Amino acid sequence: MELNSQPTVILRHPKERRSKCSLTPLEGRNDFKFYRARPGFEFEVTDYTVLGLDAPELSVADAGRPLLLLDSTWRLLPDLEACLIGQPIRRTLPQVKTAYPRVSKLTPDPLGGLASIEALYLARLLLGQCDASLLDAYYWRTDFLENLAQAGF
Repeated sequence: MELNSQPTVILRHPKERRSKCSLTPLEGRNDFKFYRARPGFEFEVTDYTVLGLDAPELSVADAGRPLLLLDSTWRLLPDLEACLIGQPIRRTLPQVKTAYPRVSKLTPDPLGGLASIEALYLARLLLGQCDASLLDAYYWRTDFLENLAQAGF
């Protein structure tokens, strides 16, 4: 497994509950840096690859830049994006069905919306950095890997 020299940055919304977060098992690993975006927090994203919707699809051509993953509910995502300053390189992931059984009573999830750990795994896979250990603690691991296989990954 070849990783970027810089860790993947995970920026969490302050209301994201760590107890329910699919990324919590990755805390403490050297290849990740976690930040909680409290009021007044800003993060310089120039030259970072930032995952989101409505952007060109992520590919191996994007390898070599640091990766930033925004960890939030879809409803609170605009608040988290407001913390970003600079000029990121925005990329989206191909549509893969999530295995996470989410239910939102307030807003529907966008088509192709993945659990954070699923998005991270797929992003690293597309960047040529496949790391099966990312999914070790993910309860819906088998279902997600089946969804990836059905999507051609």
